[in-house]
Amino acid sequence: MTRSDRERDPDRSRAAILDAAEQLFAEHGYALTSLAEVGLRAGVSRGTPGYFFGSKADLYQAVLERSFDEVRTAVRSGRERALTGDHTAEEILAGAVSDYFDFLSARPNFVRLIEREALGGPARLGREDAPPLSAGEEALAAIAAELGLDPAPSGEAAQLLLSIVSLCWFPVVHADTVARAVGVDLSTPEAHAARKQHVVALVTGGLRALSSIRSDHLLQDASA
Repeated sequence: MTRSDRERDPDRSRAAILDAAEQLFAEHGYALTSLAEVGLRAGVSRGTPGYFFGSKADLYQAVLERSFDEVRTAVRSGRERALTGDHTAEEILAGAVSDYFDFLSARPNFVRLIEREALGGPARLGREDAPPLSAGEEALAAIAAELGLDPAPSGEAAQLLLSIVSLCWFPVVHADTVARAVGVDLSTPEAHAARKQHVVALVTGGLRALSSIRSDHLLQDASA
């Protein structure tokens, strides 16, 4: 499709601009990315990104919102699948961890964007209306409801979700740094699958430990 064709199709143009902006923001950061560069990467005229999105800040926010919409869609899809059959809590958790691991691995630009935000401070992601907050709240509600965990702030569900995010996130971010330094090769599909299996085993084992601790507390309370 030529540049003129793209610009005659608003939906295609908008999607191409978002794709290009996501790549450039991930590669170079917010400050070093211009709307003109986004237009060039998207195959549209230099002024088209501004026409569709206004300012660079508005385009950046649209990129973040689209990324976290994908997170929310993945959470909802996993929850719907979990509810379609008679699954144990451990099976539901294993599926959620596996899905999230694959989601991050398939979206390296998303990971780079959030890493840049973390290094640059909470200017955009730390706001109360920021996209990750609503996505996180939805994921937390799903974990708490499906596994029967305490949904309170810093409760069992929140702690478990944070552990899942950390374990799945780290291999994507540090495949070429920390992982390599400790002798873990994550460059092949087989290595990727082995790492995912390890993470799933850690998380599901942690769920069993939580269940055991809760049972012990109940027994202690009953005998008191």
